[in-house]
Amino acid sequence: MCGRFALTSSVADLSDFFSGLDLDDFPARYNIAPTQPILVVIAGEGRERGSNLPDRRAVLVRWGFTPGWVKDPKDFPLLINARAETAIGKASFRAAMRHRRVLIPASGFYEWHRRSKESGGKPQAYWIRPRQGGVVAFAGLMETWSSADGSEVDTGAILTTSANAGISAIHDRMPVVIKPEDLSRWLDCKTQEPREVVDLMQPARGDFFEAIPVSDKVKKVANMGPDLQEPVVIERPLEAPAKQKPDHGQLSFF
Repeated sequence: MCGRFALTSSVADLSDFFSGLDLDDFPARYNIAPTQPILVVIAGEGRERGSNLPDRRAVLVRWGFTPGWVKDPKDFPLLINARAETAIGKASFRAAMRHRRVLIPASGFYEWHRRSKESGGKPQAYWIRPRQGGVVAFAGLMETWSSADGSEVDTGAILTTSANAGISAIHDRMPVVIKPEDLSRWLDCKTQEPREVVDLMQPARGDFFEAIPVSDKVKKVANMGPDLQEPVVIERPLEAPAKQKPDHGQLSFF
């Protein structure tokens, strides 16, 4: 699953990646955690006539998906991820898969390698980023939850899929990455039904990411500096990761 990520790209780089996206300036974020606001890109409502730029908008949502039918979020698990294999049919995500697919800009994500109980040792954190650098777009879902008093909260989740060959030694899941040429198709909920975008929810190619061992400082939300991504030397090589608990998208990544 994906329980921490970073967005350190400049506004100019994000605007270029998303073809003219209008953004206010914002600080680099090295340790984005569940329940915090995250930037998501959604399909717009129509550009001015004559514009050849894709119609997209950027909004902030809370990382932690709440279906519209939930009566009290306090009694509902925090869904930070949605499994790509089951999201189309799962009650929590079915409507969002059909009507509210989004893109989540990132510079990379963090994951923990858990050794088997027999070998011992604490989990090792990794900073996982595109090998060529730059912006990456995670597939996401968005839902607006309305309370009985009429207040609304925009919420979101990151779609995950099985890990590719480059990540599987660390963890068995990874975020779904949408290629630049497929951004518009993923966001197009008017003509592209969920079954027509299933082919986009596949693991990124095996050499797309590089994994850099880092300290465990990232697991503390209060740590937010660039030092979180500084490489560390690990004494023991990777081994087959310990069997992970089923990824239901809930907040349980330590």
